[in-house]
Amino acid sequence: MAGSLRALTLHPPITVSPSFRRRDQLPPAMHSPFSCDSPLSWELRSVSGIRSIRASAESRQANGDAENRLPQLSSSNWTKPLVKFAADNFLPLALVSGVMLGLANPSLGLLADTYYLSKFSTFGIFIISGLTLRSDEIGAAAEAWPVGLFGLASILFFTPLFSKIILLLKLQPQEFVTGLAIFSCLPTTLSSGVALTRLAGGNSALALAMTVISNLLGILIIPFSISKFIGAGVGVSVPTERLLRSLVLTLLVPLILGKVAREFSKGVADFADGNRKLLAVTSAIFLSFVPWIQVSRSRSLLLMVKPAIFLAAVVMGAVLHAVLLAFNALAIQTLSSVSRGGKSPFVKKENASALLLVASQKTLPVMVAVVEQLGGALGESALLVLPCVAAHLNQIIIDSFLVSLWKQKVDDGFDNAKVA
Repeated sequence: MAGSLRALTLHPPITVSPSFRRRDQLPPAMHSPFSCDSPLSWELRSVSGIRSIRASAESRQANGDAENRLPQLSSSNWTKPLVKFAADNFLPLALVSGVMLGLANPSLGLLADTYYLSKFSTFGIFIISGLTLRSDEIGAAAEAWPVGLFGLASILFFTPLFSKIILLLKLQPQEFVTGLAIFSCLPTTLSSGVALTRLAGGNSALALAMTVISNLLGILIIPFSISKFIGAGVGVSVPTERLLRSLVLTLLVPLILGKVAREFSKGVADFADGNRKLLAVTSAIFLSFVPWIQVSRSRSLLLMVKPAIFLAAVVMGAVLHAVLLAFNALAIQTLSSVSRGGKSPFVKKENASALLLVASQKTLPVMVAVVEQLGGALGESALLVLPCVAAHLNQIIIDSFLVSLWKQKVDDGFDNAKVA
């Protein structure tokens, strides 16, 4: 016992080094009750090993967290905002991309035009409209008949009055001014207004009714409007039969087909209701074919005009659309305040958005058909159409940004409501 105590006092405290792993590596003095084979030594070594393993794991975890944090920071700083911006502004980005593609490589757009891709895309837009058109939306359109009547009056009677103001502008060639004046006398777009109204969550059935009726009545009213406000008695012949056939085939037939498929197949209806975002993106892609093909067809004319003059015509077209938007917005506000207060159909955002979008747009295909029938009576046909191509693109792009802003406000309000 004394020898053991003496041994304890003579030897310094034992520390376990990682380099001493085996018994034959220990110094002879440590071959004692406190040697590496003793229970106490094993316990010390176990604690040291656990601490070492824990420290190593914590180090690796810290390094891994640091490595994982860098991509996340990069993703949150760049990828997520870009993806959100693209999702919120998909339609205007698609339209601008179509314009840029038409300018960069018109051969693809011309090839698409030879295969009537624009007509197929319009057909597809209204197939989608029929698939997603609920029966209650048709009832909502019928209830909003005062909004529809004012929309028709705005399209066919009020907005053509702005042609007199447009003709006061001075720009060479004069056909640019005349073309925009003719453009203001035309009915609404055949597909863009309805597609944008649906994307905005508006009353798409009301938008469709105003589109079809204004274009049908426009066949009778356009010659009078152009002769009265622009031609001062120049006779204008509108291709009535061809235009009517085009409206029926590209608007009514696909809409009816889509609606019939929805009503007679629950699977189709469930698919349309469950994939509204996908169908909206598809409709936006179809709509982007219009500026792509139009720019591809007019690229040679665009290059012939001096950039400053063409830019002035583009600005004029944008200002014209802004004036029409302001006029219809002011009319909506006025009619909302004077008609039946809160029960007025003009107060509902769905009706107001449909009226604002549809009544402020003008159609390019009908413009081309009218100019072809003029036979040069009001100037060179190509120069008459060229500023209207730019105006047509302007109104779609401007309105698509408006729709994106409306959707963002709705989404933000929904998120705030969920948080509350």
